[in-house]
Amino acid sequence: MTTLYGIPNCDTMKKARRWLDERGIAYGFHDYKKLGLDEERLRAWVEELGWEALINRRGATWRKLPDAVREGMDREGAIRVMLESPSIIRRPLLDRGDSRHLGFSEAEYEELFRG
Repeated sequence: MTTLYGIPNCDTMKKARRWLDERGIAYGFHDYKKLGLDEERLRAWVEELGWEALINRRGATWRKLPDAVREGMDREGAIRVMLESPSIIRRPLLDRGDSRHLGFSEAEYEELFRG
């Protein structure tokens, strides 16, 4: 089962969901704000994708962090922040079951869902 992780009001999430819906691709939506995120899953993502890739440094959640937290960010600190504020995770995170993909691009989704 394909799962899309993120928050519903994010413009990039809306684009990804629209793309999937227009093509009739079945997926589940995991809303971080309502459902949170379990640590085991997050640690698996960090292992696979890297904590640096998972952190959205362009969003308001990042900007609201104290300077000391941003400047001293490491793997464990990033995990702690992502668990406390999942909206800091780059969106969307597409879980195909056998692979995970960050962000949305039509070209990448076309490739992922070809065939």
